[in-house]
Formats: sequence, C-alpha cells, structure tokens
Amino acid sequence: MGVRAAVLQAPGQIAVQTVPDDVPPDSHNVLLRVGGVGLCGSDLLRYAEGTAYHYPIILGHEFSGVVEEAPAGSAIKPGTKVAVFPLVPRPDDPMTELGEWALGEGYDYFGSRRDGALRERMWVPERNLVPLPSSMPLVTAAAVEPVAVALHGVAKLVPPPFGSVLVMGAGAIGAFAAQWLRLLGWTRVVVADVDPRKREVVAGLGFEVAQSAKQALELAGGFDAAVEATGVPSCLIDCLEAPRPRGQVLILGDLKGDVTLPRALVSSLIRRELVVRGSWNSRVVPAGRSEWDRAVAAIASGEMAVDPIISQVAALEDAPEVFAAMAARTRWFNKIVFAVGAQARSETPPNWHTSTQPHPNGRNES
Repeated sequence: MGVRAAVLQAPGQIAVQTVPDDVPPDSHNVLLRVGGVGLCGSDLLRYAEGTAYHYPIILGHEFSGVVEEAPAGSAIKPGTKVAVFPLVPRPDDPMTELGEWALGEGYDYFGSRRDGALRERMWVPERNLVPLPSSMPLVTAAAVEPVAVALHGVAKLVPPPFGSVLVMGAGAIGAFAAQWLRLLGWTRVVVADVDPRKREVVAGLGFEVAQSAKQALELAGGFDAAVEATGVPSCLIDCLEAPRPRGQVLILGDLKGDVTLPRALVSSLIRRELVVRGSWNSRVVPAGRSEWDRAVAAIASGEMAVDPIISQVAALEDAPEVFAAMAARTRWFNKIVFAVGAQARSETPPNWHTSTQPHPNGRNES
C-alpha cells in the first residue's frame, strides 16, 4: 500500500515520496497515524552536516500520533492520542530493567538509528506510548519530548533559598528549561540569547532576558546556577564562569564543537567547588508517573507554554523547502512542527504560526 514520507536520501537531499509500510517487529507494537513531528537541532545536523548513522533515513523523533491498531488486550485503544518516547531499549540490557533506558547500550532510536516519524503511519512499541488528553492538539503534543528532556535535566539542580539561575539559550530547550526552573522553585530565572526574536518570545512568558551572559550578570549580580542549552562552545564557557561559589552548572546542549578550558577557569572551578552535571534524554518509566507523564500534565494544565515556542507549522510536502531554509538560515525559526496527519492539520488553524521573516544576520543559532 505504502505511505508518504520525507526521506533524507543524502546530506542536503530530502524527497517526499511513497515508501512501503513498515512491518511490526513483534506483537507488542501499535500502528500509529502520525500527528505532529517537531524538528530538533540534531535533525538539522543530519540534513546539513552528514551526521546521520546512515542514508537514506526518515527523520523525526519528537512526535505524537493517534493509535490506529493495538494488540489484543492492550490498555491503549484505537483512537487514543499519544506521544512517543523515541528510544527503543535493548530488552536484555540491565539498565532497561532499572528503567534507565537512555543509559543502556545497543538501543535503537526513531529518526536516528531507525526510520522516524516524518511519514503518515508507523509501528511503535506499545510501552513507548504516553497517552494524551483528547483535547491536546497533536501539533502541541509533538513538544512533549523536548519538554520531558528539559525536565530531566533541570530536576538535577537543587534550588537554594531565593535561588537565581542563568539559562543560556532561548530556543525551545532553553525556554522549556526556564519554565521548569520556575515551577521547581527557582526564584529568579534569567535567559540569555543573541537572537532578539527568541528573547522577545521568552520575555512574553514572563522571564528576564539578556543578550549575553555578561549582560545577565550585570542584571542579576550573580547566579547560583547556570544551564547551557545552546550547544555553542563559548556559551559553555560562560556557564562555567557564571555561578557563585558552590554553585551548579547543567549541560543540556549537545556541543557543536570542541571546548578548551583555560587553566585559570579550571582553577576557578576547583576553588568555587562547582558541581557540573550532564543530562541526556529523559525517563518514560514508571508508566503513569514518569517525566513524560509530568510533561503531559504540565502542558495540558497550561503550566508549560508550548505554542508560543512554535514558530512554524508545516505540511509534510513542505519538508524539502523547510530543511533547505533552516540550513541556509534564510528564514527565522524557533521550533518547527510538521502537521503530518489529517487530524493534526484539522486541529491547526490556517496560517497559525507561520515564519516568513528573513533570518537576522550575524547570530549564533541557539
């Protein structure tokens, strides 16, 4: 029968074409009609810089959908809206048994090691599904993955009384991290980014904003913690320099280049007794009480604002043009979401969140 899909055939080459339906690997899989698919910075790297594990590949690991077929006896019924945890763990890995799927070895991954969600239908393991409220739009629900990733990271930080924190990066991860920090008890959250449009979006969510770490320090006078959410090497240095003694640093961004730490900075880290934490992915277990369930609840309640972060909603057929514009920086973007299925498109008002403004010159993507 076949489905329409956006296939990354080689670096810089995406074609929307009909591909064969995939085959369920076992009886514990669910057939999903894909809804919304968010684009991540890692997708852009696979497109523009050849970082994919293999070509051809269908991208897309931030996604939602509607269950079309489920195994007999499944608790998830056809018609249920779901978000999908994209990592498929190796069943016999000890970390899988502990629920630490992302810390295991030999795992698979939608949109990375196996074909992802930029297609109309696909089979996914039932245990990777997180049910959504029927009222949540599928385009909005595509953000559950990055919202959960942000929570997994910032929950590692311990807020002191009247704690202040710097977030480097006002892109999607930075904006979600800032919101979680506020919800988790940080008194003052300042977000820094060189992009004035992203600063405007985050300021609209009620945060103090700055153009640089230096300006943020002048504004706040100092920080108890710093969160790196850009992947820009110089921003990591800024985050290591920002905290007060016994402060905390969280590394959320996947670095886009090597970092050399000056001896004086390393000495300062020692003398300030900083705690530096890394964070990778998120946890989807225990079912019903996981970071993903908490992310869904926060989005559904309005505690976590997602829609203002979405800069464009595109159709699957637009994938070649959208990726080309992202890579060439000819158009401003923040979080782009593809409304793949008919239900996702029907829930998205016409012309909602279009991005036709030119990209500002001379800025680092964050």
